[in-house]
Amino acid sequence: MPDALSMESFIDICQRPLRRSIRINTLKISVSDFLALVEPYGWQLTPVPWCEEGFWIEREQEARFPLGSCVEHLSGLFYIQEASSMLPVSALFAAGETPLRIMDMAAAPGSKTTQIAARMGNRGALLANEYSASRVKVLHANLSRCGVANAALTHFDGRVFGAALPESFDAILLDAPCSGEGVVRKDPDALRNWSMESNLEIAATQRELINSAFHALRPGGMLIYSTCTLNREENQRVCQWLLEQYPDAVAVEALSDLFPGAREAATREGYLHVFPQIFDSEGFFVARLRKTKSVPPLPALRFKAGNFPFTPLTGREAAVVQQAAQQSGLHWSQESRLWKRDKELWLFPAQMEALFGKVRFSRIGLKLAETHNKGYRWQHEAIIALAPGNGPVTFALTAQEAETWYHGQDIYPQLPPERDEVIVTWQGQPLGLAKRISARLKNSYPRELVRDGKLSTEG
Repeated sequence: MPDALSMESFIDICQRPLRRSIRINTLKISVSDFLALVEPYGWQLTPVPWCEEGFWIEREQEARFPLGSCVEHLSGLFYIQEASSMLPVSALFAAGETPLRIMDMAAAPGSKTTQIAARMGNRGALLANEYSASRVKVLHANLSRCGVANAALTHFDGRVFGAALPESFDAILLDAPCSGEGVVRKDPDALRNWSMESNLEIAATQRELINSAFHALRPGGMLIYSTCTLNREENQRVCQWLLEQYPDAVAVEALSDLFPGAREAATREGYLHVFPQIFDSEGFFVARLRKTKSVPPLPALRFKAGNFPFTPLTGREAAVVQQAAQQSGLHWSQESRLWKRDKELWLFPAQMEALFGKVRFSRIGLKLAETHNKGYRWQHEAIIALAPGNGPVTFALTAQEAETWYHGQDIYPQLPPERDEVIVTWQGQPLGLAKRISARLKNSYPRELVRDGKLSTEG
């Protein structure tokens, strides 16, 4: 622990409840519009210094309606994210760079992935990798809820990427698996099985991961290494190991000026080593490393990407689909391209195409539609990411109707829409696609997302 900090202050802060914090999802709403929207709720929002979209939050309704039950959360307007975990992405974009292809090497559940996508403005391409199969589904659900359109998902041990995709990314975030010493305020059992032996074992894995990430990074690219642990073995020494391996190819870029007050957590090397008592947060470590030139490649990897089951649409085919989509209120940029598989239509980020055939994807981009004899059946995730909140095909719900929608029930509006198919909205945000059947709007909300219990539509 730095000389300026005391063990007494560390123990004291670890015994206090962790402050709740949220990050406004600017893919859906601007910070100013969100603050105006929730102003009547009486939420106390304190800005997080290192993330202009981040706020610590206090609300009287928490006991009755947890944050996760707020309709604003379900519609993707904000992400419940611990303030310290916003630091790595802030560091990634600190120099005002606009990388076109980024990898989040350990992505689930998606807090930093969605933060990266928001900073990218859904442009370029974002590879979100997760080693745990059970967490890939959660990752995809969070990306879909937040309207992320430029991501591809993979399910691999991160140690394969250096050999499988050498020099393929402009920036990489490695939020490495760690001993979790910094999360004790949220999880009192975090240190129950702590041992120096486990720290050393974890650090060995981290060295392999950072080596893989460094080889997957193009020369001139940026590598952010972060953990939610506090010991130097998993933090400074992992970075030092990389510097020793490639002394002429790695440059540390100091984070001491990342935000006002950052120097309180800055190390002499230029890293941020956030102990919980410094900012009243979780503990965190962040390093910003620049790859200055190529290094000898890793040994070739026998890696079967498998057959790529998609084919691109011709220009004429794509024009027909795009015209039909626009008539239904769906719009996308030229950075996305149409591909097909059997009767499925997909939108893939164009910047990801260079990796097709080199790695097996769990999912790419957005599933746009399924074709049938009468046209196209637009998919929920495409509606959430591509539909506007207002327009000729939208139909605004009341607060009670929005809650009914998230419960998976049909809507019986007082004045049904004139169109047979509409995009239902609440607070100017698309909630899904509904078909008018007589005086009823048939609910198409995916069954796996349906919520039980009381939801909050008043904050």
